[in-house]
Amino acid sequence: MPKVLLKEQKGDAPADAPFVMPAAPVALKIGYIGGGSRGWAHGLMKDLALCPWFTGEVRLYDIDYEAARLNERIGARIQSLPGTQSRWRYRAVRTLKEALAGADFVFLSIQPGPIEFMKHDLELPMKYGVYQPVGDTTGPGGLVRGLRSARIYKGFAEAVATHCPRAWVINFTNPMAICTRTLHEVFPAIKAFGCCHEVFGTQHMLGRLYAGEHGVPRPPRTDITVNVLGVNHFTWIDRAHYKGEDLLALVRTRLARPGALRFYTKAGLLKESSSVFHSMGRVTNELFHRFGILAAAGDRHLAEFVPWFLTSRTSCYRWGFRLTPYSYRIGRWRSAPRLFRRQLAGAEPIVLQRSDEEYMNQMAALAGLCTLRTNVNLPNRGQMGGIPLGPVVETNAVFSRDTVEPVVSGSLPEAVNALVHPHTVNQTLIVQGALEGDKDKAFAAFVIDPLNHRLPVDGAWKLFNEMLRATRFSFD
Repeated sequence: MPKVLLKEQKGDAPADAPFVMPAAPVALKIGYIGGGSRGWAHGLMKDLALCPWFTGEVRLYDIDYEAARLNERIGARIQSLPGTQSRWRYRAVRTLKEALAGADFVFLSIQPGPIEFMKHDLELPMKYGVYQPVGDTTGPGGLVRGLRSARIYKGFAEAVATHCPRAWVINFTNPMAICTRTLHEVFPAIKAFGCCHEVFGTQHMLGRLYAGEHGVPRPPRTDITVNVLGVNHFTWIDRAHYKGEDLLALVRTRLARPGALRFYTKAGLLKESSSVFHSMGRVTNELFHRFGILAAAGDRHLAEFVPWFLTSRTSCYRWGFRLTPYSYRIGRWRSAPRLFRRQLAGAEPIVLQRSDEEYMNQMAALAGLCTLRTNVNLPNRGQMGGIPLGPVVETNAVFSRDTVEPVVSGSLPEAVNALVHPHTVNQTLIVQGALEGDKDKAFAAFVIDPLNHRLPVDGAWKLFNEMLRATRFSFD
């Protein structure tokens, strides 16, 4: 069994230890499922190239073998760039067995089903007056995507159990909680966790707030200690400090100033940024104002977990964010390979820079090079109160040699827990519905979801079945 324990310490107590540089780079075998990735794979390749601690081989597996082959070439090109600090071989493979045999780490970063299914995830609910800025975690689109993901991840868990049962498995795919939960349900001994960068943005925001209040440079996000509770993309922070100062008190002071809780117009929002991912922090501020605790995910995700911010197609503008249309997603999906080929031809540069992701530090800690405290997604074994044991929750954890110890992070305030708890129930129902072929359980999650509360139950049933047909999902 993987060593996953409960560490009795204050949730906001630092647990990092000095880094020990190995005498020689640690040789690793990495199996990358979703190796044709248009995003995560390229970030990983750059992070590995700039990391002198490790060396080794990355085997790229994807149902789109040619996409994996393209990334194999990109990986080799990155290795040839000036500034590379380590040596890696990238190899596209045709089977899960080839990718996983003897792997030390497994990365999971996939598109659950054809990208075209996202059109149905996003646009079919709109016909019924249900709007989703993201549609990959909760809401009707996120839950139907979750059904697809659980079926796919069942095969991944079984393959890990067969070919590399002692490997550490890092999941990046959304819906994060459903994917990670499926891995543990199918292979209980799996050493798997979900890795998400959502809390980092909140740490950066708190650092900017501290810097602005004191007229000093912004502190690194890693120096901002936070206690994290919740489920992925609906995480909360009830304590945050820097150099002993209560940063949530600074948030309260900022929100008390005139204009801090203003609404926005579409024109004003678009003037701020043309990015479909841009938000003004209005949802985060409103939740803090109403509940006294800091929501720690982006507004576009937060808005999907409650019924208040998406009451019409244009209500999002009032709250300072935008819907991400399918046209944007499919456009980016199709244009990415063209960019990669231009990079290989030398017509576009490849910029070698580190990401702000945590996986390299997690891998270093698991290899015994340091101790690291960070937020992570794991099944609840008691690290979060007010939630049943079993569902995947996001709290802090301490990483060390071959060990992840969740930090006992306490419980959310009663009112906030009432918002979070239904989503842990839905996580369970979706995973069970997919794995057991139980349509009734899956629909129970669908109709319980807050975004679907505007629908009559027979309308929810009609939408549910329409989405299943469009995405070719069957419970038979």
